[in-house]
Amino acid sequence: MIGFADEALIEVRSGNGGNGCVAFRREKYIPHGGPNGGDGGKGGDVIFTVKRNLRTLANIRHKHCFKARNGGDGQGWNRYGADGEDCVIPVPPGTTIRDAETEEIIYDFSTAKGDESFTFLKGGNGGWGNVHFKSSTNQAPKQANPGQKGETRFLKLELSIMADAGLVGFPNAGKSSLLTYFTNARPKIAPYPFTTIIPNLGVLRVDDESDIIIADIPGIIEGASEGLGLGDTFLKHITRTACLIFMIDCSDENYLTAYDTLCNELRNYSDNLMEKPRIVLCNKIDVDDAFERAVEVQEKIKATEPDTVVIPVSVHTGRGMKDAQQQIMELVSRQEKRDISAGTSAENDAASENQFGSSFMKDRAYIDDDDDNVQYPGSEQ
Repeated sequence: MIGFADEALIEVRSGNGGNGCVAFRREKYIPHGGPNGGDGGKGGDVIFTVKRNLRTLANIRHKHCFKARNGGDGQGWNRYGADGEDCVIPVPPGTTIRDAETEEIIYDFSTAKGDESFTFLKGGNGGWGNVHFKSSTNQAPKQANPGQKGETRFLKLELSIMADAGLVGFPNAGKSSLLTYFTNARPKIAPYPFTTIIPNLGVLRVDDESDIIIADIPGIIEGASEGLGLGDTFLKHITRTACLIFMIDCSDENYLTAYDTLCNELRNYSDNLMEKPRIVLCNKIDVDDAFERAVEVQEKIKATEPDTVVIPVSVHTGRGMKDAQQQIMELVSRQEKRDISAGTSAENDAASENQFGSSFMKDRAYIDDDDDNVQYPGSEQ
């Protein structure tokens, strides 16, 4: 699992603001030049941004501390200090940012569209120079403010692969072979269990304008939800998929109980997984007696789940694969339409709330009249 990083613990620090400057004009023939100390620059922010070309957290896993630059100090002649450079941390889609101590979710990039950015920590404001403290009773102020300190936080980043369909099955059920058959992915395939030890993604081409992303996670075994095998490590990667594709090995002696066992493991890990739409592919029907077993599995599932599509297939010979591809495309298409419909309803609700609630809250915004708090550039806004 060296080549795949789906978790990272990091420390992030925003920049300190620059100090204000105490300075006075010193010019010939101008005996009372007055103060001209400039303000300090603002410290850099810590910003997370989604990059579509990233697939794992390997780019930040081994760099434990990310720091934004400090703002520059103010100088004489009303010269402001330079603002500190922001620290921009690129993450792949599907990244969740949590507090390392409380596990509280700070931000979730699972619904990011395009190169979305999130400013997590603001840099400290720069301190005011002595030019701000000039008054009729204080012509030569020798006072300036120090810059505000930046913030430090410890975070836990978690990655859940974003895919349209997730492959679920026991080791050696044929998931990697299916991914190879439908997509341009080339996962490791061998006649022994756990050949897949990291999640793999493949793209199924639907037409010139749309694709379906299929995720293959390591094989699940009984007890995976409790940490046995590799399933517990990677089960989270199918929590973000739109639908599930179950693979049943009909050449295995446990073919009749395989589906129930897989469902129990998913249910034990998260109840939401079993609410996802799914289809079942009974694989390896090219083996002796496997087709008859596939029919048994089909009848058993139909008795309890009449809406679940069950298709006997052979990835090796291609039998039934055309029908399976069509059913996968239809399943993903139906789920996308539901998501769009749900998103439209949510947007309408949000618009209604903004229409009736925003002006109400805006008119009642809290205003602090304490002038002592207005000490730094920008803090009065």
